[in-house]
Amino acid sequence: MIEAILPPDVVAVDLFDDPPADLFPEEEAVISRAVDKRRREFATARLCARRAMAALGVPPAPVLPGPRGEPGWPDGVVGSMTHCDGYRAAVLGRSAQVTSIGIDAEPDGPLPPGVLGEVALPEELAHLRALAAQDDGPSFERLLFCVKESVYKAWFPLTGRWLGFEEAVVEIDPARETFEARLLVPGPVVDGTKITSFTGRWLARQGLLITAIVVPARRQS
Repeated sequence: MIEAILPPDVVAVDLFDDPPADLFPEEEAVISRAVDKRRREFATARLCARRAMAALGVPPAPVLPGPRGEPGWPDGVVGSMTHCDGYRAAVLGRSAQVTSIGIDAEPDGPLPPGVLGEVALPEELAHLRALAAQDDGPSFERLLFCVKESVYKAWFPLTGRWLGFEEAVVEIDPARETFEARLLVPGPVVDGTKITSFTGRWLARQGLLITAIVVPARRQS
């Protein structure tokens, strides 16, 4: 499903259940004490990742979480994973074509009480009210959260730094099913160009919200 909002130079694999999935010993060590739900999410996301590696022609490799939980990819590969109830996905690309990827999936429903005030800036709250007034669409407050999660996932590999919810302001286009996240802090310099915003696409389907950012590598002339 996620491939519908992705460019052709990445590979996506998603699943709606948890088939049997083997883990590398290093991954098993990470998840050995986890509850069953967490274990299934972890294993199925890595099954998606290894199927995507195979599609790229990359040998299977462990995907271990880093200090901030970010996935560690094989050399020459960039990617992102996500999971929520009933959905797991991985999107991978080769670093020669793609600089960074950020994806997220959330159930299409209201945020838990109190969460919106923690993640949304005043101008975003006004934007959400305008969207709700003019469009009988998905849960835009949950979509905002989903976008900000994908922004962080695209940001972190480029900077190695935390990005707070209040450090990017998001605008959602319901007609084009796109979004822009304008950074409110200095952005990274990638291939000689400073990144000041991230743009991406979103979809609402089968009770899910999915967001994706793919930062292309600058083509050398």
